[in-house]
Amino acid sequence: RGSKQDEAGDKRSELNMEGALTARDRVGVQDFVLLDSHTSETAFLDNLRKRYRENLIYTYIGTLLVSVNPYKELGIYSVKQMEIYQGVNFFELPPHIYAIADNAYRVMCTEYNNHFILISGESGAGKTEASKKILQYFAVTCPTTEQLQIVRDRLLLSNPVLEAFGNAKTLRNDNSSRFGKYMDIQFDFKGAPVGGHILSYLIEKSRVVHQNQGERNFHIFYQLLESGEEDLLRWLGLEPAPQKYMYLIQGRCAKVSSINDKSDWKTVRKALSVIDFTDTNIEHLFGVIASVLHLGNIQYEEDSNGHAIITNGSQIKWLSKVSPLGRRSFHSDLEAGIEGTSPLNIDLAFCARDAAAKAIYGRTFTWLVNKINGSLANKDLTRKTVIGLLDIYGFEVFDTNSFEQFCINYCNEKLQQLLIEMTLKAEQEEYELEGIEWEPIPYFNNKIICDLVEEKHKGIISILDEECLRPGEATDLSFLEKLEEKVGDHAHFLTRKLADQKTRKSIDWVDFRLLHYAGEVTYCVVGECGLDNKPVLCKSKNGIIKECFLPLELDNRRRPETVATQFKNSLVSLIEILMSKEPSYIRCIKPNEGKEPGKFDDVLIRHQVKYLGLMEHLRVRRAGFAYRRKYEVFLQRYKSLCPATWPHWHGSASEGVERLIKHIGYKPEEYKLGRTKIFIRFPRTLFATEDAFEYSKHLLVTRIQAKYKGCLGKREYKKQRKAAIKLEACWRGVLARKEAKKRMWAVETIRKFIKGFINRKNPICPENDEFVRFVQYTYLTKLKDHVPKSVLDQNWLKAPATLEETSELLKKICMRNLVRKYCQGITAEKKAQLQQKVIASAIFRGKKDGYVQSINQPFADTRLSETDINPKVLQLIRGEKVKYVTPVVKYDRKGFKARERQLVLTQSAAYVVEMAKIKQKIDYATLKGISTSNLSDGLLVVHVPEDSKQKGDAILHCEHIFETVTKLCMLANKQNAVSIVQGSLQFHVSPGKEGTITFTSGQEPQIYKAKNGHLTVVRPSSRTRVLTFSQR
Repeated sequence: RGSKQDEAGDKRSELNMEGALTARDRVGVQDFVLLDSHTSETAFLDNLRKRYRENLIYTYIGTLLVSVNPYKELGIYSVKQMEIYQGVNFFELPPHIYAIADNAYRVMCTEYNNHFILISGESGAGKTEASKKILQYFAVTCPTTEQLQIVRDRLLLSNPVLEAFGNAKTLRNDNSSRFGKYMDIQFDFKGAPVGGHILSYLIEKSRVVHQNQGERNFHIFYQLLESGEEDLLRWLGLEPAPQKYMYLIQGRCAKVSSINDKSDWKTVRKALSVIDFTDTNIEHLFGVIASVLHLGNIQYEEDSNGHAIITNGSQIKWLSKVSPLGRRSFHSDLEAGIEGTSPLNIDLAFCARDAAAKAIYGRTFTWLVNKINGSLANKDLTRKTVIGLLDIYGFEVFDTNSFEQFCINYCNEKLQQLLIEMTLKAEQEEYELEGIEWEPIPYFNNKIICDLVEEKHKGIISILDEECLRPGEATDLSFLEKLEEKVGDHAHFLTRKLADQKTRKSIDWVDFRLLHYAGEVTYCVVGECGLDNKPVLCKSKNGIIKECFLPLELDNRRRPETVATQFKNSLVSLIEILMSKEPSYIRCIKPNEGKEPGKFDDVLIRHQVKYLGLMEHLRVRRAGFAYRRKYEVFLQRYKSLCPATWPHWHGSASEGVERLIKHIGYKPEEYKLGRTKIFIRFPRTLFATEDAFEYSKHLLVTRIQAKYKGCLGKREYKKQRKAAIKLEACWRGVLARKEAKKRMWAVETIRKFIKGFINRKNPICPENDEFVRFVQYTYLTKLKDHVPKSVLDQNWLKAPATLEETSELLKKICMRNLVRKYCQGITAEKKAQLQQKVIASAIFRGKKDGYVQSINQPFADTRLSETDINPKVLQLIRGEKVKYVTPVVKYDRKGFKARERQLVLTQSAAYVVEMAKIKQKIDYATLKGISTSNLSDGLLVVHVPEDSKQKGDAILHCEHIFETVTKLCMLANKQNAVSIVQGSLQFHVSPGKEGTITFTSGQEPQIYKAKNGHLTVVRPSSRTRVLTFSQR
């Protein structure tokens, strides 16, 4: 718990009201009282907009909280957030609904008096959610026991029940409260919730029988039809289809995406059981709901006398079952009118039916509230303190304003009067307590409007009562005439008849206009003089209806009260309750009509600011001093601005503050000093002080940081120096011991090795065991770094005498491993290369110059591709697969002329090709042999048989002699047919004619025809030879 409080304390210091002033240009001020232009509505809206855009939905006007509905989750209602606000001074943290709740609870516990929190605003502004958050705060933060947990659960679960029966989907709000609610939460002397009591006001009974387009009836009807158990619906005679019931189809909006009727039904059923409803209660309650639906489906037809009759009695049958009445009696009552003694026409019959439905639902709702109160009642008679929650409709202005809006606005007029009076009273009391002279504050006193509405015999409600209850026929126009006669000269009352030429156009003949504190509202009197018919349903056997409609009402001859008088009396009673308690106020604002997060509709919000009376309240709060704080708090925050008070002030807090403000330079008209508080008149004075504090704070922080860092550095240096000295002493001892131990070990080791060296040639014994093993280990360690890396590497580290046999075995293993790795790494292509190299080695090794240099050069698959061969040649070869092609120079056998040719080797023959012609074809089968010299030249002679088919041996010169000869031998499969000659080379020029090749020395390589008719090739080498080609 302690750590949580510490964390909460740190959070408070960051978020207090004065600290937030530094960011006022971006996020506005947390209290409208601190606005410089407090009379400017534009400045008010601008501050509200800044905070809303930063997701700061709460702002104070003194102790009044302004709440703007964000239409999204903000994550500011967690248990951790509750702990931050618990037990904290009201202005220490940013505005929050938890601050209002905690302040009311804390003052109630310390002063042992009663409180109320008044929540008001338009439909959809978040009033119901605000009351829920307050209840949740009390549920989490108040002390509890197992028994008290039951009361707590009932308090929390009373909300979903009342919402189901008293809330509905409207054009402005999907969960709009259609009644006013005042809930008293009772606390014992320990501050634990032990009970509660609920009062309801003016439930919208007209919604039971009529809904506007896009609206729904009360939630409970749809929950019952959507999720009611099959057996229950069968017993009630209902079908799970809202479109089959007249009272549910007028709005054409049975399904709403944001409402989960199935889930809500489960919550209501659970809540009814927790709140202690019996099965019989629940059965009768749903019977009443079914009765209303069946009533709505009753249809009339006109008989020959023009009277209404019911032709289909199926709905009467279900009504007599679920809300048992005498079927015939109830049938005749509905035809004649619930209270009527003569038959009605069709219009009046429908009105009588709807009046019965409204009366049943309205009284059932009252019964439901009383039943919940019974479960919340605390039987302990000891004194309790209470916190009341008043969730009531705000000021309403529509295009057409009916009697209902008149009652709602009258209620708000009374509450505004209460708010101003209690605010002024609280201000005056604080001034008197602090010994500051009270200056009368001018404000608009709306008592004159309240008297216009409620004054006995002269007020609008009294005139309405007279018209409704006087003998004879009362009409809407006669009521309007009466108003003009009795209150026509009132400054806040106007009709078309009394208005001037310009204003008359905006008032209809059946309208009257009142000038409320929030502005002008025009009301329509049509329908206000209708009789308030009470259905006589005393004969019902349904327990709830029986309780709601007592037989005593039939015998009561007193003049009945109208709805307006009943509402006025209940409102007077509510005001008396509120006057006996300490007030807190929450004003809820709807930012836009579309329920869109982040959208700020200036026109709509300006309208609400006006009708909630926020500017008037701000003006009253700012008429005196904008800011007040206890001396201790003010001095603690700003003492750094004065050298005399910083860092410590040793006198009284009041003297310290006086010294401080003199140093800052406050002017006499900017402040007053009370007994315990300083009062600052202008916000700009506080802003200047806060800005100076912010600047000085940076300077102070820099100095404190430097001092603190120096202190830390010095402390750390001393600590490290002491530790270093100790470590050095210990370490020197450790090193000395290690050194002595090391020397001892070295002496023993040297002694052993000397003995081992002396006896190294003897068999293994204790004297030479360690030495021999050391030598072996040293050899193997060195051998690891001298292992051959390839098969050709024959180097091997010489082994000592004791490891010669082991060394030979290791050498064999190593070579085998190298050979295995080498073989595994040979690919198919490389294998083919090696095979060719093996054949080349067999033919040329040690026989022809230049062979050694050619070993490292891999043989190519071919030197020319098939694309380099003329297509006609390929066609002549007739599809033989070409294996190898290389460019060659062919020497004529007679003229010794060099000609560029291609040598094409296929699977069965060798072709000497010139462009598109095959100059010579040599079948491998007829190949006699291949001759080449032992020099490094590229000359070869392909020997062919002496017959008419062949012209003679082919003398060719090619660049890649070793590759070409090897591939020709492999394809012809005649590796032994190659002859490497020295001195001379004999060949056939034509049948019966031969030539000889001889060698001679030369400086540069060349091929030329000698004077004796030979072809001479000179190659430079250690010994120069001349190869001569001659004919004979």
